[in-house]
Parts: sequence; C-alpha cells; structure tokens
Amino acid sequence: MNAPVTEEKPKDVTGPFNKMAYGLAVLTGLYFMIFSNFNDGVSMLGLALIFDPFNQKQPFGQRPMYQRVWLIVHALLTIGLFIYMITR
Repeated sequence: MNAPVTEEKPKDVTGPFNKMAYGLAVLTGLYFMIFSNFNDGVSMLGLALIFDPFNQKQPFGQRPMYQRVWLIVHALLTIGLFIYMITR
C-alpha cells in the first residue's frame, strides 16, 4: 500500500538571508561612496532597505521602537544623500 503523502514546508531562511544581504548592501554602498562612485553608493544604500533585516512578518507599527528608528533614520539618510547627489 502507498504511504500517505505528507507535505513538508520548506525551512524559512528569509531572516538570516535578509540580515546578510542588508549588511552586505550597506557595506557595498559605503565602499562605493568612499572609494569609487558616490552615486552608486547612494543607490546601493537605498537598495539595502529592500532587505529589511528585522522580522518582516511583524507590521511596522508593532515593531520595537529601535527597529522603527533604525529603518526611518536609514531612509532619511539615504534621501538626504540622494538630494545632495542631485544638487551638487
């Protein structure tokens, strides 16, 4: 007889992947800003926000204050650098 088929859910690795990708994107952006092309660095810092390093399943308003402050400061810094980039 055939054994019943059980569906195994794949392991959720988005948390560790997002943390590594976020860190790598930030470091790459800083490297580009300092040693290579400032414009590429600012773009990379903005793209780093795609990889939210915190729990993405938790709504933004329910996250701890330090996580909200971290992401808002990152976004405002990136916007400020972008404005500087296009006005210089």
